[in-house]
Order: sequence, then C-alpha cells, then structure tokens
Amino acid sequence: MIARISALLLAMTSIANASSLENLMPVPANVKPVDGALPVNADFTIAIEGTGDPRVSAAVDRMLARWGARTGLAFRKDAKPLVAIRWNQPAPPIPTLGEDESYALEITPTGASIDAPNSTGALRALATLEQLLDANTDGWFLPAAKIEDAPRFPWRGLMLDVCRHWQPMEVVKRTLDGMAAVKMNVLHFHVTEDQGFRIESKTHPELHEQGSDGNFFTQEEVREIIAYAAERGIRVVPEFDLPGHATSWLVSHPEIGSKSGNYAIERRWGIFEPTLDPTNEQTYALLDDFLGEMAALFPDPFLHIGGDEVEGSQWKESAAIQAFMREHGLESNADLQAHFNSRIQQILAKNGKRMIGWDEILHPELPKTAAIQSWRGIDSLVAAAKQGYSGILSNGYYIDLCHPTADHYLNDPLPPDVDLTDEEAARILGGEATMWAEWVTPETIDSRIWPRTAAIAERLWSPREVRDLDDMHRRLAVTSRRLEELGLSHVSSIAPMLRRFAGDSATPADLQNLRLVSDIVEPVKGYRRGKQQPHANQLTPLTGFVDAARPDSALSRALVRQIDDALFSGRSIQPVVETLTLWKAAADALRINDSSPRVAAMKPLFDRLSEVCAIGLEAAPEVESGTKDAAWRQAQLSTLDTLSEPHDACELPFLPAIRRLVVATSLPRQDIPPAQWREQVEALSTPAAAKR
Repeated sequence: MIARISALLLAMTSIANASSLENLMPVPANVKPVDGALPVNADFTIAIEGTGDPRVSAAVDRMLARWGARTGLAFRKDAKPLVAIRWNQPAPPIPTLGEDESYALEITPTGASIDAPNSTGALRALATLEQLLDANTDGWFLPAAKIEDAPRFPWRGLMLDVCRHWQPMEVVKRTLDGMAAVKMNVLHFHVTEDQGFRIESKTHPELHEQGSDGNFFTQEEVREIIAYAAERGIRVVPEFDLPGHATSWLVSHPEIGSKSGNYAIERRWGIFEPTLDPTNEQTYALLDDFLGEMAALFPDPFLHIGGDEVEGSQWKESAAIQAFMREHGLESNADLQAHFNSRIQQILAKNGKRMIGWDEILHPELPKTAAIQSWRGIDSLVAAAKQGYSGILSNGYYIDLCHPTADHYLNDPLPPDVDLTDEEAARILGGEATMWAEWVTPETIDSRIWPRTAAIAERLWSPREVRDLDDMHRRLAVTSRRLEELGLSHVSSIAPMLRRFAGDSATPADLQNLRLVSDIVEPVKGYRRGKQQPHANQLTPLTGFVDAARPDSALSRALVRQIDDALFSGRSIQPVVETLTLWKAAADALRINDSSPRVAAMKPLFDRLSEVCAIGLEAAPEVESGTKDAAWRQAQLSTLDTLSEPHDACELPFLPAIRRLVVATSLPRQDIPPAQWREQVEALSTPAAAKR
C-alpha cells in the first residue's frame, strides 16, 4: 500500500526528473541555466575572501555539515577552494530593516562565486546554493547557472505565539533554522497574552513569576535567541500585547486593571474583558519601567504593542474611566485607546523605539513613524499606506487556521490592481505568517508552520509573477524534505503520535491504515475547531487524530487532480478507481478496529470516508456514458452534504471533487461544448450553502 501511495504522490509532483534549479524556493528573481555542472566531492571547499564575517563562516559550516549527512562525504578543509564568497562590506551585527539582501551566484563546471554588497546578501546566496545540491549516476554536483536575486519585500516575517501554549527554546531555534532556509528575515516574538507572561522582567519579576506557570524565557535566553537569529540574518521584534489581551499582566498587578478584582491566568481561548486602565498613572509607571527594560534587551528598532481586540466592556462600565473620557473629550473607546497609545508612544520614543501594532492602533493621532500590521485585510493596509503609514500584511497568512497552501500563496501584500501611487506602495513593507498557539504544542507546531510557510516566504521574496500553483506544490514537496534535514518535525512527528493514539495492541496494518487516513483528512478550517471542541482549553492534551492530520493533504490534492483530469482533460478514470478502492479498504478496516478506545471514537470519520469512497466508486465507471439520472444525482449529493460534516474537527477535503464526479456521471456530454459542460458540472456540484 505504501508503494502505491508513494507512486501517486510522485506522479502528481514530478519530483524525480526535475533539476535542482527547477526546485528552488523561493524562486530567484533571475535564473539562467548554463551547460555543465560543478562536481561536489570530498575536495569541495568554500573560501571567504576579503573582510570576514563569522555569520557567513558559520553558515558555510552548517551547510557543509548538512551536505555531508546527505552525501556521506567528509569534506576536506585543506583542498583548493572551488567556491569564492565576496562582499563589499560586512552587514551590521544585528540585522536591520531595509538591508540590501541581493546577491549574484555563478556556477561553472570549474568553480563558483558569490558576490554581494554585504554579508547578509551572502547568507541569502548560501541558502540558494544549499538547495542546488543534486545527484546523478556519476555523483553529486551543482548545476551550472547564473543567478541574480533580490527580495521583493524587505519585511518577510513569522509571528510565533509562545503564550497560549508554551513553546520552549528548541522550538524557537528550529523555527529560525527553517526561516533562514527560505530567506525569511523577521521573527515576531509574541510573549505576553491572557494565557501567559513568557518573558523575565528584572524590574518587575512578579510579572513572569505569577503570570507564566513557570514557563518563560529568561533574559539570557532571549539574548541567545537574538544572537541565534542574527547569525541567520533574522531580526527579532518582540510583542507585548496592550491594553487588551492583558490578563497575565493583571495576575500580579490588579491595581492597573480597568476593573477591580482578583485575576488568574486565562485557560480558555477567545477575547476577554480584562483590560489595562488607560486613565491610571500607575499603569504608565509600570509600563515605563517594563518597556524601558525590554527596549534595552531587544536591539531591533521596532517594538510591537499589540493593540488588537480590546473588548472594551470594562471601560464602559467604569464610572471613573467614563468621567476621564468626558473630561478629555474622548468620545469612544477608540479615542481612549488612541490616548493610551500616545502615552506608550512617548515611552517608546524615549527609549529609541518605533511603534508597530495591529490595525486597531490606526487613528488620526497616531504618529507617522508607527507601522501597521494588518490582520483585517488588504483594504486596511492600503488605507494606512494612503495615510502615510508603513505596514505589513498578515491577513491571509494565518497559518494556525489550517487553510491550504494555495490560499496563502495567491494572497499578495501588493496586488497588481491595488490603487496606490508608487510612493504609497513603497510603504507596504511585506508580510508575516502568524502562528497563534491555541491548537499547537511543541510536538505539533512544526506541522502547522511547515511546509506551508515556505510558500508564504516565496510570495514575499519572489517576483509577483511567480504564481503557478502546480509548480509551487511540486517545489514545496522538495523544500519539505530539505526542512526535515534541518530538524523540523512536520513529518517525523506523525508516526509516534499515531502509535500512541492507536495503543499498544495496534498491529502494523492498523498503524498503516491510520497513517493513510491521517494523510487524507485535514483539520477544519478557520475558527471551526473551537466550535467542534468547545471544552478544549490550555490544559487539554492536543494528542487527537486531528493533531496528527495536516492542513494541506497532498494525497487529497492528488485525488482531486486525478478526478478533474478524468472529467475535463480526457484522461483515464482508472487511477481514481484505484485510489478510492485503497482508501475505502483502509477506512473499512478501521471501522471495525478495537485496538484502542481512541480509534473507536473516530469511527464516524471512518464511516464517512468509506461512504464517500463508495459513492465515488459507483459514479466512476459511468463517467463516460453519463447514464445516471437526475434523481440518483440528487440523492448522492444530498448524502454527500451529510457526509461533509466534520467529526472531531477532521474533514474530508476531496469531497467537492467527488461531487463533480457524481454530477458528471449524470450529465451526458453529447452536443455540449467542453467548456459549457464543465461549467454545468461545476454549477450543479456546488452546494446550495456555498452559492449563497
């Protein structure tokens, strides 16, 4: 069975025959293949010419170590160098916004060279070079080519929430390794939330002592993270969420809350009432101490104040706060938040920091030095740019919501039809993927970040015109393998999770079937998991079947392609029959499996998978004739509507293609132009709810 699954994926991704030049991710700005190849053997060495930078030397060592693991070669250090790395000047020791990250990489059959304006460009070139290692029957080599490259956007980030579920140092470091591999350059470090205060304060140690359950980063560990990131050309921007999402602040300092009372760390998910009091001078005294301390700890010029989702009821219910608002002519909660932000801005400016926050901080009184991070959408970002603010896009890059890679990939911070002048467009600095941590643990977080974030990294680096979804998915499969080599566990974590889920009495066949089904299904999208599992909280173990499933099933995507090829491109339906037969057999075996109570609890999912496959298998032989009638079609579509309901936050992503198969089986092709026939199939197969 495994061989048949592997053959299916290989056929769909065409990895085997693609050269490493065709597999690069992100796609460079300009690639020109040249005849020939540079052999890579034990004598392969790299020389750094001119003024050295220890970050580049370390990057070379890391690359050669990974190549050694892949090739089995022990690279000599005393051989004549085959690759020369040159740059005009060292980059600053701490990365900065707007650095020149361009480079030129030339590979010939006799040697290679990297030329960059600074050492940061050299780091980006090495990330490309590492992806180019290839092999044939003669051995290992680098394909000859000329590459000239530079990023489209200067801000290419990943927000890492370590608050809702604690993510320790090893998660942060391996995340940084993955980011460097795909040329991302900003770690947005979200360290305070309702569910946890995750950073040591020496001026107010009670904050982390009482607000973290003992899980926090010491300042020495923060310095280690900053240095680790800087070595890879990555900035670290901290976020301290204010004035909402503030419960963990108030556990130790209830006196600065907008409502008196005792506070405890929040264990649930959502938007909560506890909010800092913007009218209380004690609030600003504490923040002056703390933010000054953090400004000294984090060297990046930007400091993120959050500012999102201020619930506001405590402000409305407080007589003192309402009196303050009337006295100062503040007509709304937005005005009060702007007043708060102006005070925070003064603290940041005093400490040499530039404010960045979510959409809600945008207000006529906000200084133009502030930057906006848009979670609401491109319209919000464009509005900020028109008003003179720099900004970055996160809407559409919420990787925690488990949307497929294609959705993120086609989402652009600067679409071609956007109504902005060149000056306004230049204010859109890039974007950030956001890894909110309600539904991840250190065991599962990699499977939610990777490999999809590599596609977001490409959107932020590569030319706008690089948008081919099929080619992206093909290259992403290769990139996923390279990310595994870095130590990321988005694939390797699945097997032990399923073994634990299945129980000690599970047979190899049980585990094989569970793995197949986990590779077929996907977690529900958006915020539906909270509705599916409403009682889950910070203390709930995230070890369910849904946690072993991944957001973008390659197997389901391959089946969808097989079905559409058979319906609309005249290809054989037989691969569809073989796939559905295989899947139904696995589901049927699991339906009667009693190896574990947890496996038994997933029986409704296995039932649905089996029934959907059965409908597809009934429809497939009739595709060419179209002899099924409308009554049969409607009955099958109605059944599929029922089967589309998720179970325990798992859903069947290929089901829309089965609906097309059912409709096509009952819709004769005779005398209907192919385009019109396809249009009818797609219209009739769309559920009524989706049409509204």
